[in-house]
Amino acid sequence: GTLKGAYIAKKETADLDLIIIATGSEVQHALKVAADMPGARVVSMPCMSLYERQSAEYKESILPSACTKRVSMEAGVTDLWYKYVGTEGKTVGVDRFGFSAPGDIVMKELGMTPENLKSVIDTM
Repeated sequence: GTLKGAYIAKKETADLDLIIIATGSEVQHALKVAADMPGARVVSMPCMSLYERQSAEYKESILPSACTKRVSMEAGVTDLWYKYVGTEGKTVGVDRFGFSAPGDIVMKELGMTPENLKSVIDTM
């Protein structure tokens, strides 16, 4: 999966009703939130460009077009994620810079927490 740019880190155990796409250390937050959501799938997408080189069949198996309730999480800019979450999806990311503090404080301040991810999902 990693060599294909994206893979299913947690497969849904009920009808698919949400896809959470995350990368890097944010995958842990996605997995935590999805643990109590049987219809949620977590996709780890460490490399968008590798994912884009995969067959249409593979991409559809990871991000089925039938599921439009999608959210992404990355401690980076959100612009690139709209391609994957679509017009109905949401992104959790960082569209600013210049904040300096210890890592855990920065991540909390920037919303890179499972609690914030869950609150965004709850608005969908």
